[in-house]
Amino acid sequence: MSFKVSFIGAGSLVFARTLFTDILSVPEFHDIEISFTDINAENLERTRALCQRDLDENHIPITIQATTDRREAFRGARYIVNCVRVGGLEGFEYDIEIPLKYGVDQCVGDTLCTGGIMYGQRVIAAMLDFCKDIREVAEPGAIMLNYSNPNAMATWACNKYGGVKTIGLCHGEIHGEMQIAEVLGIPREELDITCAGINHQTWYISVKHKGEDMLPKLLSGFEAHERYSEEEKVRIDILKRFGYYSTESNGHLSEYVAWYRKRPEEIPSWINLDNWINGETGGYLRVTREERNWFDTDYPKILAEPPKKLDGSQRGKEHCSYIIESLETGRTYRGHFNVMNEGCITNLPYESVVEVPCYVDGNGISVPKVGDLPLGCAAVCSQSIWVQKLAVEAAVSGDAQLLKQAALMDPLTGAVCNPPEVWQMIDEMLVAEEQWLPQYGEAIAQAKENLSKGDLIPTKEYHGAVRLREKTPEEVARERAERVITA
Repeated sequence: MSFKVSFIGAGSLVFARTLFTDILSVPEFHDIEISFTDINAENLERTRALCQRDLDENHIPITIQATTDRREAFRGARYIVNCVRVGGLEGFEYDIEIPLKYGVDQCVGDTLCTGGIMYGQRVIAAMLDFCKDIREVAEPGAIMLNYSNPNAMATWACNKYGGVKTIGLCHGEIHGEMQIAEVLGIPREELDITCAGINHQTWYISVKHKGEDMLPKLLSGFEAHERYSEEEKVRIDILKRFGYYSTESNGHLSEYVAWYRKRPEEIPSWINLDNWINGETGGYLRVTREERNWFDTDYPKILAEPPKKLDGSQRGKEHCSYIIESLETGRTYRGHFNVMNEGCITNLPYESVVEVPCYVDGNGISVPKVGDLPLGCAAVCSQSIWVQKLAVEAAVSGDAQLLKQAALMDPLTGAVCNPPEVWQMIDEMLVAEEQWLPQYGEAIAQAKENLSKGDLIPTKEYHGAVRLREKTPEEVARERAERVITA
């Protein structure tokens, strides 16, 4: 087979190499074209060198094209795999730290809540530029497989305004499936599981084992589980009150709804500090800061490891390679993807992005009709969808009024802040993130004027309800060395 796959954000070594390994594990794909592109030339070259070594050691005659010119990377591509993080660590810090001054305590801040909304403004501006290049230089009908968050917002903007068929991909639903199998004590391959909802708020609406409905056993199973009963308190509480388990981690889910992070004194009772993803304030930001020197510390160690095997034995579970394999070979694949709703979930807005079971083969990607979500689940998702819609339209038009309305309607932001606080907070974030928001030129000028008037609402010296100290580079290196010795 001969076609081209282009990776954008390929400087993200671990994830890009994982997806690369998955794709090249398909035997028929050993003569395709591969291109990598990233704005960081040094990290791009490191990823290219490592993946090229994997190809050479597996005797696969492909030479990776690596370039900082994304149009050149996209030229002739049939599939574009997107895993960029627009704004990098600096933008991420603004997404977490500025809302904290107003009492908005996030764990992740990349999907919804104030941080996710602002991240969406940066990502959508960049991805619409990607779409323009794809339309002009990629193979006609090229498909973008998007891993960048906020996944639903980005996928929505690219499909509606970018003119590029875009499928949003996420692995949260895969992790939850493994949890369900564990609490039921049944091998995952024996369970028939269906998820439906929106990205990071998808619900396991059907879990069956040999035709038996297993949903009634989930609550008692999670409550009795020694580890999950401590790590997944928010998810278990949602399961108790809505009747369905949610796909996303405790930390993610806690910031998408109004109930668990609005009172600082209550937040510790809902989270667990064994892992940042269980709900630590700014947990993902802390880990990202600790990993800022990752290429310098860990890349040499990875180079010393054996090359990846591209014979299928190290292929992972990410949907990307299986979608491409099915479209190109006709082999059938079933997975949960983010697609435009268009009537798939009948009690969610027609124009929205939903995460639902899809089927792929040589005829394309088929989206079955799910029907209605359980009413409570649909209500939770609908609230988030309206925030997403406001945020998408704001990002496309540069309309600060819509942007502020999105933040005001966000469940957690609205539970913590009043309207004047939201308006001032978004002004502050627009000014701080100006370099990544070309669509907001006039709005940023107005925001600067608003902030210069001197009658600002006082903010707090608040650093979060449960925030761990950031480790030093020496501590991080020592912990890694200990893990290697233990392993």
